[in-house]
Amino acid sequence: MLFYLSQAIMEGAEGTSWAGYVSPLRLFRYISFRAAGAAITALLMSWWLGPKVIAWLKQLKFGQEYADIAEQTGDLKTRHLSKKGTPSMGGILIITVLNLTALIWTQWNPLVELTLLTVLVLTGLGFYDDYAKIVQQNGGGAKPHVKLWVQAAVAVFVAIYIWQMPITSTLHFPESQTVWHNNLISVVMLPFYKYPLHVGAAVGFGLTVVTLVGSSNAVNLTDGLDGLAIGCTLITSMVFLVLTYLAGNFRYAGYLQIPYVEGAGELTVFCAAMMGAGMGFLWFNCHPAQVFMGDTGSLALGGALGMVAVLIHQPFVLVIAGGVFVMEALSVIIQKSWFRYTRLKFGVGRRVFLMAPIHHHFEKKGWYESQVVMRFYILCVLFAVVALSTLKIR
Repeated sequence: MLFYLSQAIMEGAEGTSWAGYVSPLRLFRYISFRAAGAAITALLMSWWLGPKVIAWLKQLKFGQEYADIAEQTGDLKTRHLSKKGTPSMGGILIITVLNLTALIWTQWNPLVELTLLTVLVLTGLGFYDDYAKIVQQNGGGAKPHVKLWVQAAVAVFVAIYIWQMPITSTLHFPESQTVWHNNLISVVMLPFYKYPLHVGAAVGFGLTVVTLVGSSNAVNLTDGLDGLAIGCTLITSMVFLVLTYLAGNFRYAGYLQIPYVEGAGELTVFCAAMMGAGMGFLWFNCHPAQVFMGDTGSLALGGALGMVAVLIHQPFVLVIAGGVFVMEALSVIIQKSWFRYTRLKFGVGRRVFLMAPIHHHFEKKGWYESQVVMRFYILCVLFAVVALSTLKIR
């Protein structure tokens, strides 16, 4: 919105005595300026709205009164009992701030609009799940297969829309003067490999669906300790802030030999808004948390990361940058699979981890919640550095 307003003012003042006074509005043409503005706006808006949203959620009694799945016998139970009554659905704050900030600071294009639409739909799904948990008072929420089908439907819609979208990407190899034009989902980049992989429509469709559904659920599984999911989302978002900026700049994309995607620079502003909203939410979500994001926020944030990765041909880099999310998801898959296999074979289910997701495993081993969160942050920074290194190490 500010971009269009600034351009309208400059065009209106052109050729008049006011032209010199409004010339600083040219800054709004620069993605870097608008990204910084989006991050600061989202942070300040979160600080302002945070106490109001928390008070509103408490008034509605949208607190975590149901039995948390992490509550087990022993010390872990004692640690989680104090969280009862803490407002959930804090994702409303994150997504509201994210969407408003993105609309204010981005230059609207199909990439931004599709990403915002995906975020809104997954927010609705998460809200329904959180509300069901509160109403049922048993932590059950929406049925897993219902959530999975909705996520898959959203992902299929996204894949079809991207396939038919007229926007394409360009890959330029300066040394050979070769230029390739690609559909947004028919080509992917492999980490540490120089050349693009042409996977075709069918594989591209499948990869898009897996990326969106997997990323959404992985962030959701990580949301179990104060500040853990939002902190890791912040770090991962920073990686894609860099990647989208490079992918949206023809010169940088050509130099680094990554696909240039027209309009991807506006996703940089979106990522900056997500970081600002995340930092503002972390202010209230750090230990001891005043509010939880719930599925309302985690499903949407995971979906946003997946969308951005798909739109710039980097779903495999998301696996690296979001390494902590992958760890959390794999721990649940391994735990459930091994338990079912051993129950069928031996009659008694056995566990690989003391508890899954894996952050609860370390709590069971005696780590304090703050220790788990900070150490996972360190791992997330390490994964982020490795992800960014794929730009040159190929």
